[in-house]
Amino acid sequence: MCARQWDWDTTRFECVLTVYQRAMMTSHLPLAEASAWIRRFAPLIPEGEILDLACGSGRHARFLAKEGHPVLAVDKDPDALSGAAGACITTLQMDLEAHAADEQPQWPFEADRFAGIVVTNYLHRPLLPFLFASLAPSGLLLYETFASGNEHFGKPSNPAFLLQPGELLRFAMRFADQGARVVAYEDGYAETPKPAMVQRLCLIKGNAACGPKGLRLF
Repeated sequence: MCARQWDWDTTRFECVLTVYQRAMMTSHLPLAEASAWIRRFAPLIPEGEILDLACGSGRHARFLAKEGHPVLAVDKDPDALSGAAGACITTLQMDLEAHAADEQPQWPFEADRFAGIVVTNYLHRPLLPFLFASLAPSGLLLYETFASGNEHFGKPSNPAFLLQPGELLRFAMRFADQGARVVAYEDGYAETPKPAMVQRLCLIKGNAACGPKGLRLF
């Protein structure tokens, strides 16, 4: 257990000595259950289609389909997509990173389409503005991925795949004048499903569909 009075920079390196082996043991285990963050805020998603971006083997697509939503599950890996297929789930193989560094991604989804967009354990910064644009009015964006400092616990360790402190919140604030409302945001250390530094965001585009009850905190 890390002493609270230690400086955080020192604590980070001391803690890694005690959790590194546990992190390595769990880093390649498949994730079968939906993230607690997604489960917590999924009830705020209004009726309609959900985009599960970089869906992997489809744990969130399956969870959201069971909640009654049609889901579009997108990933560049055909093997992963084969595991994501199921009732109420449409799969789409697409590499949205296949563009030059000085070019915009070829985002194929129209504006105001999705009642919800879910992104976990994935970061390609050029896509971020398109996520907000493709949310329908009252739509919900749920984002959860790795953050700076995760290099001390394992992969990913490349800064290109790690959010900088406060980065996800700053992204959300760019759209405040377009009706973006941050319902919840977290930035810190998580022990489960493996030790990691993460950021999490729950954002509504415009007013909640059901008034105050649509902003219920769980």
